[in-house]
Amino acid sequence: MSTAVTSQNFAFLNTYGPQLDRPGALAERYFPDDPETCLIKLRQFAELLARQTAARNGLTEDPEESQADLLRRLRFDAAVPAQVLDLFHQFRTTGNQAVHDHHGDHRTALANLEMGRQLAIWFHRTYGQDPSFKPGPFQPPAAPARPDPDILKELDAFRAEHEQLLDAAARAQEKAEAATRARESADDRARREAEDRAVWEQLAAEAEAQAPAVLAQLAAVQVAAAQASPTAHLEQRQRAEAAADAIELDEKATRALIDEQLRARGWEAETPNLRYGNGTRPTKGRFLAIAEWPTDSAPADYALFVGLQCIGTVEAKRRNKSACAALGQSERYSRDIALKGGEAEPAGGPWGEFRVPFVLSSNGRPYLEQIRTESGIWFRDTRKPTNLARPLIDWPTPDGLQGQLGIDLDAAEASLEAQPMQFGFPLRPYQEKAIRAVEQHLAAGQRAMLVAMATGTGKTKLSIAMLY
Repeated sequence: MSTAVTSQNFAFLNTYGPQLDRPGALAERYFPDDPETCLIKLRQFAELLARQTAARNGLTEDPEESQADLLRRLRFDAAVPAQVLDLFHQFRTTGNQAVHDHHGDHRTALANLEMGRQLAIWFHRTYGQDPSFKPGPFQPPAAPARPDPDILKELDAFRAEHEQLLDAAARAQEKAEAATRARESADDRARREAEDRAVWEQLAAEAEAQAPAVLAQLAAVQVAAAQASPTAHLEQRQRAEAAADAIELDEKATRALIDEQLRARGWEAETPNLRYGNGTRPTKGRFLAIAEWPTDSAPADYALFVGLQCIGTVEAKRRNKSACAALGQSERYSRDIALKGGEAEPAGGPWGEFRVPFVLSSNGRPYLEQIRTESGIWFRDTRKPTNLARPLIDWPTPDGLQGQLGIDLDAAEASLEAQPMQFGFPLRPYQEKAIRAVEQHLAAGQRAMLVAMATGTGKTKLSIAMLY
């Protein structure tokens, strides 16, 4: 017989079968005592949800396919929006770190529980019957026995939000249950906790035993998806995009995503631990994204260090804030940053009012041209006032920023102006004029230009000369 236990935050997924709710329930249960196991259960939850997503798009090929390969195919087939794939990858990487490196803390586990619920809501809005489904506030798990003060503050904030949205009867019932637990004797509490452990152990065993039934269900879903019309598939993907746009992540969860994005590009980033307040300092031979670096105004969300040199500042915003508008705060960090001798070094400069050459901002969302200012990583080179802000599709690598820093912009422009028009073949006057015009706009910081020429006027030669 199946054990009747549901999770606090994932119970609405029971409509697809208990296999989706149970990993979430187990993650909530393990959070207070074992954050590593919580992260592992969330990884399992994301793997099941990815397989359900693939089946509903008719994309299941091999039940034993790795999660990384499955996510790669979902991206290639545009079955899942990019911001949703970022969440799937977050659970994959943090879960793998918990399994292989025994790495996981309560801060990461709490952020992943919150993101896991948002992923579940996205799935339900996309494949369920109610695209405007409203699940209510996130229900925080039980607090650890000896919580970090910051974790306790986050849990209290979640509980306050939850209680605010309860009606009077539900609020009274929760208070009565809490009072009953507070009056328990030590023996009663030990008995209740032992019974609780037995239930959860049985729940974990049942989840393992149901694996064949889950595979059979996925096969049936795959068959139904294969028979759906192209119009139905298009409507389903439109629902997926709309549900992705409605995902709500606070700044803490966004920082967890940005940490992972930075790590993927060669930076050491881990906001809970690699923080200035925890004693993290620049080190020769390391590429560190140090969180909460002090400035004369407010701490920078990240300061990027190549060895001892501070090469960039970063402002991180929650998902529904403009990534472009946040760049001004990163510029303020660049002006006000504290770089004490013996602790950190400037990367040259100063450049007018700026002490750090590169400023960046992000809300964790992948770049989409249709929401240009709301997405991507926004970037500006502060070394020249004429350098304009622009979006990047990914974070720059440490080598990439070092390479840009090594370019003498004034010398490069002077060399460009002095370059003779000699390419091994003659150019017509209007071709030379076009090249000069492009060079002038490049020097002024313009990155996109359109050169229009009539058929037969030498566009190919012009392109070769310009590349040279």
